[in-house]
Amino acid sequence: MKLSWKLKSIIAVGALSVVLAGCSGSMSGMDHSKMNMEGTKETAKTTNTQTEKSVVLTGKEFNLTASQSNQEIAPGKTLPVWTFNNSVPGPQIRVKQGDTIKVNLKNQLPEPVTIHWHGVPVPNAMDGIPGVTQNAVQPGQSFTYEFKADVPGTYWYHSHQDSVNQLDRGLYGAFIVEPKEGTDVDRDYTLVLDEWMSSGEMSGMNMSGGNMSEMDHSKMNMGSSDGKDNKSSMNMSGNLSGMDHSTMNMGNENKASTNTDNSSMNMGHDMSMYDLYTINGKSGSLVDQLPVKEGDKVRIRLINAGFLSHQIHLHGHEFKVIATDGQPINNPGILNDNVVSIAPGERYDIEFVASNPGQWLIEDHGDKAAVKGMKATIAYEGAPAGSDKANEAEKLTAVDMSRYGQVGKANFKLDQKYNLEYTMNLNTEMKNGEMVYTINRKTFPETEPINVKKGDTVKVRLVNNSKTDDHPMHLHGHFFQVLSKNGKPLEGSPIIKDTLNLKPGEEYVVAFEANNEGNWMFHCHDLHHASAGMVTELKYTDYKTNFVADPNAGNKPE
Repeated sequence: MKLSWKLKSIIAVGALSVVLAGCSGSMSGMDHSKMNMEGTKETAKTTNTQTEKSVVLTGKEFNLTASQSNQEIAPGKTLPVWTFNNSVPGPQIRVKQGDTIKVNLKNQLPEPVTIHWHGVPVPNAMDGIPGVTQNAVQPGQSFTYEFKADVPGTYWYHSHQDSVNQLDRGLYGAFIVEPKEGTDVDRDYTLVLDEWMSSGEMSGMNMSGGNMSEMDHSKMNMGSSDGKDNKSSMNMSGNLSGMDHSTMNMGNENKASTNTDNSSMNMGHDMSMYDLYTINGKSGSLVDQLPVKEGDKVRIRLINAGFLSHQIHLHGHEFKVIATDGQPINNPGILNDNVVSIAPGERYDIEFVASNPGQWLIEDHGDKAAVKGMKATIAYEGAPAGSDKANEAEKLTAVDMSRYGQVGKANFKLDQKYNLEYTMNLNTEMKNGEMVYTINRKTFPETEPINVKKGDTVKVRLVNNSKTDDHPMHLHGHFFQVLSKNGKPLEGSPIIKDTLNLKPGEEYVVAFEANNEGNWMFHCHDLHHASAGMVTELKYTDYKTNFVADPNAGNKPE
């Protein structure tokens, strides 16, 4: 077992780096409605709030520095963190649709790092997958990401190097693509949701089974993308297959941990140890207020950067869900006293009119004590403090997105002819005395890839056979349309997503067009599950890459 990240953080705590104005990570409490999005250089919009500074970057070129720091996560609780620009989350990046942007990543961490643009249909070379699209950026080195922001919406960025650990340490931020015509809201807030351990120990470092960092990547097959098996140890075409999982220890180093809460199956990682839930890197009273004026139209972008689902409830107002994973809902209906269930990797945009003066909460619901920390206050100007009461234990119905909104123009139909149909049976299994997460009874890299050619239409049937585990499945580089849930066609708006959560026993059918050539990951975004096998690939058989993997780069794609 390698040195824990917490100890490394303490050793290297002096190696702090601030590229722009230092901020400790909260992005809430900001009015983006009048932001100047036209600058061609990186611009930092800094707003003082009750607790700290918030940074939003606009323009076309940005600098992100990955470094170690410490951040007060909850009142009196400061934890060692890994940051982009010295904050968790990293700075919010907001760009205009159609702009070609550059992001210069500098790594001042003691380990390699990358950036994946979650949900953004970037060219394959910019996807940020170490050993597949690029070599991990080494300590002291830099890498520039460049791509055109074609599709407006709510996205996020995060490290994809040993991501089960690096996300847990804080390497993520929001990425917003504004439509060319602008938005018609008065207030535009982004809330990034996450979970932390107050002990300061994160994720896979105490989880020998779910930690890809212990894997032998030396035999990683980067071979032919023509679908043929290539057993050479390092043929360089950018393929994820060939990773040696043979020594993967799924055991529990902490024998005292027996809790299987939140579907962890006790594979060496007790999910109940996430005892601090945060909004924009802060918990409880440290979370910034969201100021509004009566009559404002308010948009709240919810991004789940954690490993647990959250049930978000807006108090005191009717609202609409106007987008999922950044893609618009057709004629969304008015909701009241519903929760929005947001799984790892998902995004939901909600909108409401500020028509009920006072102070109102937007909060997580559930029976865990940690939910009490995941709440923010919507504060009307001049409203008395504390005029709303928390009610996080109330059981409310979640919005059923399969029946929400109105039927509209769709790209695909359930009964049309497809070039390729594929079934992914997802499961939690014991193999050789170890807990693994499988696709069609196999763990990565033995999972069967989805082999396509550009222009193919693809229908995928996803089935969650796990008894207790949710599986939020994320497809890189593409959007898919959700066609059916549990055998029933969708009744409402066409639903376009890149991350779809399957609860135990659920079945979905989705479809997409193979319109972005490359080698792409399709994996569970509970990254503990991905690192323990639940990964496959979408491979374009006619795609060739110039990327050459460096066997000494320490590439860890999950």
